[in-house]
Amino acid sequence: MKRLGQHYSPLQVTSIRGIASLPFLLAMVALQNRWRELIPTRWGLHVLRALLSVAMLVLFIYSVSSLSLSSAYAVFLCAPLLVTALSVPMLGEHVDWQRWVAIAIGLVGVIVMINPTASDVVTLGALAAFIAAVCYGFAAILIRVASRTESTLGMSVSFVTLIAIIAGGLAWSTWKPIQWEHLGWIITLGITGCIGQYFIIEAFRHAPASVVAPFDYTALIWGSILDWILWQTLPDQRMVVGGMVVVSTGLFLIYRERVAK
Repeated sequence: MKRLGQHYSPLQVTSIRGIASLPFLLAMVALQNRWRELIPTRWGLHVLRALLSVAMLVLFIYSVSSLSLSSAYAVFLCAPLLVTALSVPMLGEHVDWQRWVAIAIGLVGVIVMINPTASDVVTLGALAAFIAAVCYGFAAILIRVASRTESTLGMSVSFVTLIAIIAGGLAWSTWKPIQWEHLGWIITLGITGCIGQYFIIEAFRHAPASVVAPFDYTALIWGSILDWILWQTLPDQRMVVGGMVVVSTGLFLIYRERVAK
């Protein structure tokens, strides 16, 4: 997405991601002959999740356009805490104090990694990042709710289709022709988007939202690794220390879930 974002608008890249992922998801459906699972039981949940995801994207784009990327992420990555908080009243999940502490420590690790500036925290950009996190939180809860009646393949196909249509409609006035030399990146985006979407839904289906959501923190670690591989940007000491904290809290959450079971 970063590569493509240098040539197309963020909304167009989002639409391309949905369009590119769809053939791979449909291939999975065809190979397993699971076409009947694509018929949604509750259309409203699918549409609401897609709308929340597009709103999250637009707000986050505004946030990173007015703040540094690190400051925007520092606010946005309160999302796992919001998911955990929402899982109690909306899903009836029990979150013990050890899990709350682990999630909070993970957030501290994130802040250590990205080191936001204090002047950026109280701005419209920060507010946009926070509302984006709220949208993400509700969208994550909807995955857990929808998984009770909808199949993983059905939810994945409807999501990428709706994202492609909604984001494509918003980007239509500024849509740029796709360049052939970007086809490899688009195929890569489609494959990773397909795999990622499928397993995110599976994760929320099989584990409490308060266990799954904190693993979003590790996105910064994978981002640092990709920075190193693709752009030869080495992580600094702060990133390494914060990453160790995040990984440790993730391992503790897995341990707590095993103990609870």
